[in-house]
Amino acid sequence: MGSNNNNICQVIPLMSWLLLLLLSSLNVARGSSSTMDRDSLDSYIHEFSIKNMSKRHTGKLYDIPLPTNFSGMESSIVRLRSSSFWRRGANFSFFKIPHRVLPWPFVKRFDIIYENLGNLSSKYYDVANYTFVTPVIGFLAYDARRSRENYGMVELNTMENHILIHFPPNNNDDNKNVKCVRFVKNGTIEFSNVTMNNTCMSRGQGHFAIVVPSLKAEEEEKKRKWKWWVIGFGVGIVGLILLIVMGILIYKCVRLKKRGNMERQSEKSEALDDVWVGNSRMPSASAIRTQPVLENSYVP
Repeated sequence: MGSNNNNICQVIPLMSWLLLLLLSSLNVARGSSSTMDRDSLDSYIHEFSIKNMSKRHTGKLYDIPLPTNFSGMESSIVRLRSSSFWRRGANFSFFKIPHRVLPWPFVKRFDIIYENLGNLSSKYYDVANYTFVTPVIGFLAYDARRSRENYGMVELNTMENHILIHFPPNNNDDNKNVKCVRFVKNGTIEFSNVTMNNTCMSRGQGHFAIVVPSLKAEEEEKKRKWKWWVIGFGVGIVGLILLIVMGILIYKCVRLKKRGNMERQSEKSEALDDVWVGNSRMPSASAIRTQPVLENSYVP
């Protein structure tokens, strides 16, 4: 009985591990979007720009040549004083940041990293049912006073003002369906209208591009959703079976443990004889331990 108890109970952790592995594999497969790749790319470009920034004159934009494996991408960095930034704003690269903007949390100096992903834009970013007509460009602000190993990102509080993003002219300038898209750091996507001169407006930092609807992308998205629905359904069925099996094993394990405890308790107790009463066998004491004695032996 003890061996059966141990065998069944030892299977439960294995089943739990298999269930977790199944769920994690589904999450990894479905969560294989480039969100983590984007974060890694931003961190790498930031650290690389800081290390290869030959001079650190405040207010001057420095182009940072990236390694050959990032061929086609462009990066630049500028260090700003918050006081000057508040008075003048900034107008670098594709972006025009208005005055009366401060970093949050407040720091005296901060770095702005500009990125142009060029022909690698679709490797790190995508918009369902849309096609890029411009490369993805972006800027992120970092605290400049922290240690080299622990640069922290800061937000830009625009006070309801708009940051302007000027894109170069493209063949879809007359397309009424063109949209500005902003990729926020947390993974969300925001759409807005394109203004005159191929310009987008934003109230925060991030990565930006201009997109147009794509029928081909829509068909591919439907196929992708159908594939994931089939995979999710199969994984759900297998997971449900594992849950049912685990529930049965846990129930049996609890019962076996309870029975084993009762058997061990009975072995420690005094053994009782059995007596049959009708068709039922019942425990019976072999003898009465204490004989009855009259309190007064006088019998009238």
